[in-house]
Amino acid sequence: MNDQEILFELTPVVEQLLERHLETTKEWFPHEHVPHARGREFEPGHQWTEADADLDGHSLTPEVRSALYVNLLTEDNLPYYFRTVESLFGADGPWGTWVRRWTAEEGRHSMVIYGYLAATRAIDLVELERGRMAQVSLGETPNPESLHEGFVYLALQELATRISHRNTGLQMGDPVGYDVMKRVCADENLHQLFYRDLAAAAVEVDPNAMMIAMEKQVRTFAMPGTGIPGFDEHSKRIAKAGIYDLQIHHEQILAPVVLRQWDAANIGGLSGEGAQAQEKLMKRMATSERVAKRYGEKRDRERAEELQHA
Repeated sequence: MNDQEILFELTPVVEQLLERHLETTKEWFPHEHVPHARGREFEPGHQWTEADADLDGHSLTPEVRSALYVNLLTEDNLPYYFRTVESLFGADGPWGTWVRRWTAEEGRHSMVIYGYLAATRAIDLVELERGRMAQVSLGETPNPESLHEGFVYLALQELATRISHRNTGLQMGDPVGYDVMKRVCADENLHQLFYRDLAAAAVEVDPNAMMIAMEKQVRTFAMPGTGIPGFDEHSKRIAKAGIYDLQIHHEQILAPVVLRQWDAANIGGLSGEGAQAQEKLMKRMATSERVAKRYGEKRDRERAEELQHA
């Protein structure tokens, strides 16, 4: 099926998923989650230090600071995500309505996280702003090559983002910071449910193309953020802290969605490239499971050695 045919076939599904989303989502206001009382004037040229942070008696590890930096800058790149998704779904009908609603909701995430960081000075805001200018000026984002790949990527990416935000919040210590990340996670969860179920419906109407897309996106998946200055180093810290790593990616994203929700191993009606892609995908999932297990064991050993040394 070509893009126009699958968009037409799935329009009733999008209408249903949009209605479900609007009935489920709750109105909220970013400013109500920001601890404004902790804010104070900024002195021009002041060099930030950890002592500047007001975290209600708590402190952040370098790993959590990296996660906050990357998570917020990822959210800041929203204009380019909108461009990509609208180019896939179009601007008309329920497809366009969803894209605009999703964009409006995503916009709140950068507002509330930045508001928290500005009030608490949890990280260096000068570094953050320079990173934002560099990233948004570059405009680098993952760009799925087809509508089918877009369905798969968006479902996996939204869940990955929710998990990263959640684990960041759990390691922050500050209850207000945890509340901020929890509120963002609630939106991300509803978004991933929309895309997950949309992809499942696409499998029903075009299983061959969706299986090919699934295999490619599982094989090449990358979180948005590669345009962020220092992204590789920050990613290593984030992985070291267990906020988002290979084990989490397999056990909390790929396995639940690809194997259980989409039941990739039992998708029927495949032929030619689709059948070959299914075989490749299942081999890759088995490899991913082994790699995730080894990674988790290695991380646990390193942590044990660090504790023993300490």
